Order: sequence, then structure tokens, then C-alpha cells
Amino acid sequence: MYQSLFQDLISYKQMVFIAGPRQAGKTSLTKMIAEKFRNSYYFNWDIIDEKRKLVENPSFYENMHLKDDSTPLVIFDELHKFPDWKNYLKNVFDRDKENYKFIVSGSGKLDLFQKGGDSLAGRYLLFNLWPFTLAELSGPNLNFEKFIKNPLEINLKKDTSIQIWEDLKLYSGFPDPYLQKDTRFYKIWSNTYKKQLLREDIRDMASLRSSENVEILYSLLPSKIGSLLSMASLSRDIKVSFDSIKNWLALFEKFFMVFRILPWSAKISRAITKERKIYLFDYASIDSKGAKFENMVALELYRAVSNWNDKGLGDFSLNFIRNREKQEVDFVIIKNNKPFLLIETKLSDDSPGKSLIKFQNMLNIDAVLLVDKPGICKKISYKQNRILIISADHWLSYLP
Repeated sequence: MYQSLFQDLISYKQMVFIAGPRQAGKTSLTKMIAEKFRNSYYFNWDIIDEKRKLVENPSFYENMHLKDDSTPLVIFDELHKFPDWKNYLKNVFDRDKENYKFIVSGSGKLDLFQKGGDSLAGRYLLFNLWPFTLAELSGPNLNFEKFIKNPLEINLKKDTSIQIWEDLKLYSGFPDPYLQKDTRFYKIWSNTYKKQLLREDIRDMASLRSSENVEILYSLLPSKIGSLLSMASLSRDIKVSFDSIKNWLALFEKFFMVFRILPWSAKISRAITKERKIYLFDYASIDSKGAKFENMVALELYRAVSNWNDKGLGDFSLNFIRNREKQEVDFVIIKNNKPFLLIETKLSDDSPGKSLIKFQNMLNIDAVLLVDKPGICKKISYKQNRILIISADHWLSYLP
């Protein structure tokens, strides 16, 4: 899935930025890509000797030993930790874009690390790498054009999808714990992962003396999954300012600990417009079965929408719908600023709720009800609209 997307991007002259959560597999992917080049150089800012090379000689990669005359690939990993990384890359690209291919990877949203100085606009293409998802692990997936034409198409079930889905529930989609498939290892890994990000990266970025309140904030988020996130309420609970909560949540997003989705309000009477919903990338530790299920579906959809945008297939976003009467649909996929598909999640009930039917009739689009139970697959119609009711592992495994 990701290699085909990357091959599309690397064919252009721009640098390719690979962003994503720490330990999601960015280094492994870049090294796999490097193997497809006869000439390549892997640079990691976290290695002292490599750092010294760049400081002493900004064109250090010109000293690589070439095997033939093919275009060399230069990979810069974690370069955003270099204070002047943006200007450095601008100069490197402007000088050597005809002679080299460049990949820049980092454990954060690289496009958000830009601060002042000359812009990199037009010089890079952004590529997001997520933790494992069901669609990636169970492939092959539906053709994108086929999916867009009919997102309710029913395909032959993949026998492996339910076991993969259950494993993701237990171990998350991060490669190390998922491949280890050991509950104790997952807990050790997850605790270490959170501590490293909260006590090192985020504390340093926020210039905090202590990470205690940041850790408390993150610990409260699993109980907020699927609900409207009130920063004012969190501010009162933790006894810190509203702006502190706002800034810390933004840092959680920057380091891919969480993602938030916005409400969709166009053509929705009395719709809420500001409050967001929040989800975790490391969802396996969520206690509530319903919240964990919604979070897992959210990440599957978020990955798909992100990949479609990265490929230039359209302008997609993942949103939700909720009005002031608290009627809600969990997700709506927006395509080119128009609602495309409604998606609702339920643990076991396979009957569509009143809110789903109401908003579907209002928007006149297809809907999918995903149920966290195997063996479910049926289509029903309300007026001129169709609803596919299907096991989550079945439908999500084909998501392009």
C-alpha cells in the first residue's frame, strides 16, 4: 500500500517528506526504498558522527561511493531537530534537485515544524505513514475508483480479517507490539512510548519544568473518546489555563499521539460548529469496548482519507455530524467539500439509529453501519437512500 504510493511521489522532482508517529515504521520503509536505488545515503541527525558531518560539510552526501551513474537517493532522518533544517534543505534542494532524490523523515508533523526563515513551499510533497491498519495488513484492497463509484459494494470476505482485527484491539497497530503479540510486552512498550514522548519531546517543545500536568492531560483522554472534547472542562479538572490545554493538545497532534476531527455543519440545521472529537493512535489501552471500537474505525478512515489526499485523488476530510439536540453520526467522509458517505459504529446492534436515518435523508448520500461482530452483511433502503449494515472487519479490510 505505502510503497506504491511512495513510488508515485518519488517520480516527481520535489523532496518527499515522510511524517508519522514515532516507531510507526518510517525508518524501515525508507531503508526498503533505499534498496531500490543503486546509490543511496542514509543520514540520521540523532547519530553524533552524522551530525558532525553535516555541520562541517553541508554537502557531505557528495562523498558517497557511487556504484553506477544512476540518480542517488539521500535520506535525511530526524533532520527537523537541526535548528536551521528548513533553510538547509532549501539550499540543498535548489542546488542539487537535478542530481539527487531527497527523502526527509521525522517523528512529527514536519510541515508544522517550520518556524520563520525562507519557505519550503513548492519544494516538497508530504507523505504520511500510519501504524498498521486492517486495510494494510489484510490486502488486497478495492480499487479507489471502484470504491468512490460504489462504497457499498459487497466483496468476498477475507478469512484472515477478523483475526487481524482482534489482534489490533489487543496490541495496537504499532509494528513492535503488533508483531510481538504479547500483552505484557504491549503494556511495557506503551508505557515507555508515552513517557518518552511526554517527558522528553513534548516537555522540551513546550519548555516545561515538569511533565506532570501534560501526563495527567493525556491520561484523561481515553475517557473522552467519542465525545465532544471540552478544553474548558479539562482546564478546570487539571487546574491549568485554557491556553495551556490548547497548546498541549496541539503538541499531542504534532507528535502523532492523537488526532482530532471537526464537525461538519453545512446544510445541517442547528449543527455544532466548534467542538472537536479526539482519538488516539495507541488505542489498545482504551478500556471501554465501544470507545476503542470507534477509535479503531476512526484511524482506519483517517488513514484512508490521508492516503487519498497524498496521492492527489481529491480533497478529502474526515468529519462528524452533531446538532444541538445531541443527534449525531460518528463519521462523514467529505469529498471535494461535499458529503460523500456517512459511517456509524455499533458494538452489536445491527439496526440503524434514528440520527443516521435523519442525517442521511437530509444529505441524500449513502451510509454504512459498521458492527463489531462477525457474519453481518445486509443492505436496506430508506426512501431513495441505501444503508449497508456490515461487520467492521469485512468492510474496512477492503478500504483503499
